[in-house]
Amino acid sequence: MADQQPSGRARGRSRGRGRASSGQQPAQTRRPGETAPAPPRMPPAEPDPLPTPGRGRSRGGSSQVPGSGAPVPAEPRAPPTSQMAALSMSAAGEGGAGGISGRSRQAQLSYAEPKTRPEHIKDKRGTAGNKINIMTNCFKLKADERWLLYQYHVDFSPMVDSPRARQGLLRFHTEALGSPMAFDGMILFLLRRLDQPVTKFETKRRDTDAIVTITITLTNELAPTSPTCIQVYNIIFRKILGFVGMQQIGRHYFNPNDPTVVPQHNLQLWPGFITSILQYEEEVMLMADVSHKILRTDTVLDILANLFAAKKNRFQDEATRMLVGEIVLTSYNNKTYRVDDIEWEKNPMHTFAKYDGSQITYAQYYKEAYGRDITDMEQPLLISRPKKKDERRGMTGPIHLIPELCMLTGLSDDVRADFHVMKDIAQHTRISPDQRVRTLTTFINSFPRNKEAQDYLNKWQVSFVPEPVKIEARVIKAQDIFQKNAKVTYKPADAEWSREIRGNKLLNTVDLEDWFMMFTSRDQPKAIDFLQSLTRVGPGMGMRVQEPKMHQLRDDRAESFVNCIKQNLTKSTQMLVCILPTNRKDRYDAIKKYCCLEAPVPSQCILARTLNKKQTIMSVATKIAMQINCKMGGELWAVDIPPKKMMVIGIDSYHDSSTRGRSVGGFVATLNDNLTRYYSRCTFQHTGQELIDGLKVCMQAALRKYAEINKTLPDRVIIYRDGVGDGQLPAVVEHELPQIIDTFKTLGTNWNPKCAVIVVKKRINNRFFSVNGGKLNNPPPGTVIDSVVTKPDLYDFFLVSQSVRQGTVTPTSYNVIWDTSGLAPNHIQLLTYKMTHLYFNWPGTIRVPAPCLYAHKLSFLVGQSLHKPPSLDLADRLFFL
Repeated sequence: MADQQPSGRARGRSRGRGRASSGQQPAQTRRPGETAPAPPRMPPAEPDPLPTPGRGRSRGGSSQVPGSGAPVPAEPRAPPTSQMAALSMSAAGEGGAGGISGRSRQAQLSYAEPKTRPEHIKDKRGTAGNKINIMTNCFKLKADERWLLYQYHVDFSPMVDSPRARQGLLRFHTEALGSPMAFDGMILFLLRRLDQPVTKFETKRRDTDAIVTITITLTNELAPTSPTCIQVYNIIFRKILGFVGMQQIGRHYFNPNDPTVVPQHNLQLWPGFITSILQYEEEVMLMADVSHKILRTDTVLDILANLFAAKKNRFQDEATRMLVGEIVLTSYNNKTYRVDDIEWEKNPMHTFAKYDGSQITYAQYYKEAYGRDITDMEQPLLISRPKKKDERRGMTGPIHLIPELCMLTGLSDDVRADFHVMKDIAQHTRISPDQRVRTLTTFINSFPRNKEAQDYLNKWQVSFVPEPVKIEARVIKAQDIFQKNAKVTYKPADAEWSREIRGNKLLNTVDLEDWFMMFTSRDQPKAIDFLQSLTRVGPGMGMRVQEPKMHQLRDDRAESFVNCIKQNLTKSTQMLVCILPTNRKDRYDAIKKYCCLEAPVPSQCILARTLNKKQTIMSVATKIAMQINCKMGGELWAVDIPPKKMMVIGIDSYHDSSTRGRSVGGFVATLNDNLTRYYSRCTFQHTGQELIDGLKVCMQAALRKYAEINKTLPDRVIIYRDGVGDGQLPAVVEHELPQIIDTFKTLGTNWNPKCAVIVVKKRINNRFFSVNGGKLNNPPPGTVIDSVVTKPDLYDFFLVSQSVRQGTVTPTSYNVIWDTSGLAPNHIQLLTYKMTHLYFNWPGTIRVPAPCLYAHKLSFLVGQSLHKPPSLDLADRLFFL
């Protein structure tokens, strides 16, 4: 049982959001604070807009709202578009040449993972384990064997500044160039090779009658597996999604016409899909997974009205607390925005300036642009501020949103804490393997049934195999669990051993002799019951529990708990236990700050409600006793780890809730051969990325501690790096790896340990299903996938280490970016699986190696509650559990 704490508003949230961009558009209105752009030299031709994925919410596209600092289009009801190389694809009969519409060349480049596969790894496949047939959520992309994409550079003389004007000029020559085509204003892609390497056209501009010479030069012939072609495939596919009725919301596509309503909680779920086309080991494949967009059925205005009725005296403060930081979806264009503030002094009757200098009210604007009548003219306005990258794109002012036209997306912390809400939602979102594959197969097979989609695929000469890819995987055998005087085995399908270890002595215990307990007068009976249960279960584990000092508090204020600690804490105190009446965050933070920063001592906070049921209190006491033992330096169990003199490190990061832009890096390293004793440090970084500048300091401290205990430095260091987001892998390779190597050099000229650095990714969309007698199930724990759906330039594998009872299990991806460890792929995979058994807060396997989760728990505690590095006196204990 985890140390119980309130779920802070920022728990688990790291929303890396981006905004979409839109091309220059001939709009009539502009937003407040926006400077009027220079008028276009000629009316730009409208390309065929193609929705493409952004990094989260959309901020641009073809329809926006007042206050964005970007032009308003003439067609506000056009489907929303987003950023990432917003290619506009078109063919003959589709309205012209089309092109890639983007703010800059940088925006058009897709992210490519660096090639990190070590030179000596010729075959990354392991051999250990039993073979098993697996179905994936990948579908092969088929293209003609002679399929080639021709890349051309396009010059205009005299120079034409506007990319959209260049698209319009090229459109006049669609018949000569052929169909289909993709053009971004500078680079042209065709499926045919033009007759001459250099082709020239002359076109008269409609606005000036000047003659423009267009020079088209062949620059490259691209094979179907080239990165540029992969990008074009993704763009084609997103166009197909539009044909079959999907709309882009944030990064993914959903069907707003087929919502599932959960009326008892004012929620609706829009079904959708997460898709990407990538180059895998041998083939290009589409990876698709089922997704859902959760929305409130009531508007933000309804929520404000209910809040005003309930908390009239604190209305504005409570509304700000509730809404700021949330993501809303606008009902008129299905775009998402982050709420950064509330403009209480403005309402829909306020005005902003149009491009011609005249004024228009917000109410009138939404009436004219979207046909929406606003009923409440007194409601405040929501503010969504542009990020720096949006400002570079021309957004000079905030976006103003009307609460009446916005719906909250996602789930708040309060809703997530409501068991009944989550249970009702799970009935729709937790999809069984059979149902998931049926949904995906139906989705893929819907393309040939849609004439527009099929015609579009035919023009680009690509198609998709309608059946998911099947592969052969392996299952690593279940591991033996070792305790002080026992070796236990567990059921492999369950990957959990709570029953098997019941009554056994823990591997290494610390007696609980000098400790005290705090509680309010209302919780005194619960405290006595808990103490009695703890003294009964302790000896069976091998832990003696002495009578504590009992302190009853007159009230539940944070100051009362802290003052009690100050008055009773001594140098010999091993542990203090706080029974908290509620999960108030300020009280929990105050206790943890004092116990971790000012007077270092392990502490255990327990919510009183967990001690309510007499029939479960023995089970609760058992779990808390195990956790207390860990916090004092004990070890619960171990698995067989053949390599000796090895240190395993887990690194993760978390965004500090108190300081914007600051991240907390958690660093946890093993200190013994069993890999069951740990040393922890943390570091801070003042940037928006989850990278750790203080890694060298943490490494040096951990290695010195290892040498102090073992009288020697480790022969081998294995590092699991978690918390690496999309696009951050190059920074890890270029920034963190050198720190690690430099650290080794500083500890002795004759010491050069074998080393492996493994990047851990949990947020992936790959899914795997075991095929057994025609029925699909979740793969058993220990399943390793290291071929077919892995990447050719990476030393990577997938591992399903945990068991789930509902829905579809999510695998974890491991990418070995550095390897001088001397361990074969078999050994790396087996070590990774063994490490998932060593998280002492749960008697079972977890999704990631235990040091990674320990590092997350540490960084979360520091980022949510402490905001400062904890005392080094606690570094050799798992005080953060």
